Amino acid sequence: MVAGAVLVADMSEFSDRVFGVLPIPIIVIDGSGAIDVANNAAEDFLQSSLPMLRRMNLSEIMPFGSPILTLIEEVRRRGSSVTEYRIDISSPRLGKDRIVDVFASPLRESSGSVVLMLQERTIAEKMDRQLTHRGAARSMTALGSMLAHEIKNPLSGIRGAAQLLESSVPDEDRVLTRLICDETDRIVKLVERVEMFGDDRPGERSPVNIHDVLDHVRRLAVSGFARGLRFVEEYDPSLPPVDAVRDQLVQVFLNLLKNAAEAMDPSAQDGEIVISTAFRPGIRMQRSGHSERVALPLEICIRDNGAGVPPDLLPHLFDPFVTTKAQGSGLGLALVAKIIGNHGGVIECESVPKRTTFRILLPIHRFIDGRRMMSAGA
Repeated sequence: MVAGAVLVADMSEFSDRVFGVLPIPIIVIDGSGAIDVANNAAEDFLQSSLPMLRRMNLSEIMPFGSPILTLIEEVRRRGSSVTEYRIDISSPRLGKDRIVDVFASPLRESSGSVVLMLQERTIAEKMDRQLTHRGAARSMTALGSMLAHEIKNPLSGIRGAAQLLESSVPDEDRVLTRLICDETDRIVKLVERVEMFGDDRPGERSPVNIHDVLDHVRRLAVSGFARGLRFVEEYDPSLPPVDAVRDQLVQVFLNLLKNAAEAMDPSAQDGEIVISTAFRPGIRMQRSGHSERVALPLEICIRDNGAGVPPDLLPHLFDPFVTTKAQGSGLGLALVAKIIGNHGGVIECESVPKRTTFRILLPIHRFIDGRRMMSAGA
């Protein structure tokens, strides 16, 4: 018994040390709203020592009406974890441009207590957050329209001239005219892909069963570019429909599956793509230009066991013209991000060798008094 007590004491001391050195601010709020526990990172983040913090209520530190205070009450009411992205906690006390992602969870051992984990964002991440890189997509809209007009017309003339020359040059030179035609066609296809960024028509949205979309793109993949790869489906059959344009979602997931298939060594025997869905009721995000926070409970993940994304490219993966493929245009993922952003969702990527996951969060389709409405802060 004495040895067991010593082991428990040692483990408790070890846990306290680990908690203290974690680089992410972690705070425990008691049932009255006072700060009970804070690790070293939280002391640095809040610019106060733990003894000082214990004399304060969280409402005295956070800006007036901060969403974090509402978030704590929601966690207590639900009795479950809630995550919110991009909460602005800027104040004279904490400084300006303080943007955080917040994970809040009830502390089971103590009634009414809530654990907060704060992940601070840089200014660049603040501008680009929602993980869809909408600013890049907006710049591509103008670029796409310009390219379509200024490049496609001259290319038609170049191709026509090459075809005329083909009939009058010696046989040994026709390979050059054929090269001109082939390269012209390739540039036209590239311009057409860029031009898609200029198409801001919203499309007719309707309730879409995400599993029907995933089954459709999986069948296309198995019969073509992903032939020979193993597919694993981990679906939550109870998912409600998403409010979406079905054809655009097909385009998104077909692109992601194609990337996953191309990330794997063709000679490998263990190539696997996992498609999973889940309902995550605690995840919400503020939409650009709107004050309300939108619930994004529908999670769809595409995971492969390929080589992975180089770490230096990962932060820019959804930017136009960024690609890991020798012959890639770098527009596929940028277009995916644009489509998901237009649907009010977010996309993110996590990658290490043998495990790359693209994670998409989308709002559900809702009907109120017979009218279609997007999910907003359920």
